[in-house]
Amino acid sequence: MTLPSSVLFCCNHNSVRSPMAEGLMKIHVGNKIYVQSAGVASDREIDGFSIAVCDEVGVQLIQHKARSFKEMEELGEDLNGYDLIVALSPMAEKIALETTMNNAVDVEFWKISDPSGIGETRDEKLNAYRNIRNELITRIKNRFPLEPK
Repeated sequence: MTLPSSVLFCCNHNSVRSPMAEGLMKIHVGNKIYVQSAGVASDREIDGFSIAVCDEVGVQLIQHKARSFKEMEELGEDLNGYDLIVALSPMAEKIALETTMNNAVDVEFWKISDPSGIGETRDEKLNAYRNIRNELITRIKNRFPLEPK
């Protein structure tokens, strides 16, 4: 399988799933693939539980600034410039498909649950986020293998 040269992860707010995926992917591929993330909206700050569970595996998200598709375009990053967009929510998939329909950009949908509403206690919430982090790690390693299988 040929690896893409650029990947954009996207979800609803760019505060939980997509920044986690971006950070985990960067650790996995280093500088072999250009990786970014964005959201349908950027109306939230990076989620503290996302920061905590990624920190456990050596991924630093504390500096992440949430950004929307629109903000990306305003900064000169065209969605059509990516080889692959990985949507982590149905709304992000819809926007990605609509935006790139006339261009040669692959769009994949990974059904990844939003952990932000799961759990009552801090430990329950952390475990929900860890589950999503671990699912993302598995998906990334399977989709973007760096050694021949």
